Amino acid sequence: MASRGNGRSILAALLAAALAAVLAAPDGGRGPFGLAIASGDGSLPVLKGEMGDFSYFDGPKPVPPISFEDGQGKALSLADFKGRVVLVNFWATWCAPCKSEMPSLDRLQAALGGSDFIVLDLSLDRQGKAAIEPYFRDNKLAHLGIYIDREGKGFHAWQGSGVPTSFIIGRDGRARGMLLGAADWDSPAAVELIRHFIAEGRAHKLEETRARPPAERG
Repeated sequence: MASRGNGRSILAALLAAALAAVLAAPDGGRGPFGLAIASGDGSLPVLKGEMGDFSYFDGPKPVPPISFEDGQGKALSLADFKGRVVLVNFWATWCAPCKSEMPSLDRLQAALGGSDFIVLDLSLDRQGKAAIEPYFRDNKLAHLGIYIDREGKGFHAWQGSGVPTSFIIGRDGRARGMLLGAADWDSPAAVELIRHFIAEGRAHKLEETRARPPAERG
């Protein structure tokens, strides 16, 4: 019998493959997802522990231009976070697996959140802030922001099939991979994965700066 982790990894890989097939169809154009692979290509961290369920895409992928709102009702989009590594996590207060991973997401945001990285926890709760704020307070989640995909439009734009589902987006605004199901997001393996993409973005920015003529460098 397959283990829980292996089963989830297979499901994530099958989902990514199915998305690739649909989005590559002649009438569908190219979408945000490509065929997922099980491990790194030599330059990517080897996936281990619960991060063994994470699936890298076969190269950076465009993301859908989704919109959502924060806890104050302000309209936002993924473009507002470009320049940072973003962990997009679709969740809901009624989702038991989501509840199990939210504390680790809160700790990850506390540890790495800032100008380089943010956890973008997009709630599918139709009650919005009225459901999320008491949940955060009761569970002592002090570092995550309130972000609401009230009608699930962003979730469907990402071809979501269940929650929790997480995607990592690089500083360039393109997706690097996904994980279907709950995970321990402040585990050493998860932190290593996030730090890799933070460093990747810094290296790319440094290369761009060096490539400019001296007069254009800041």
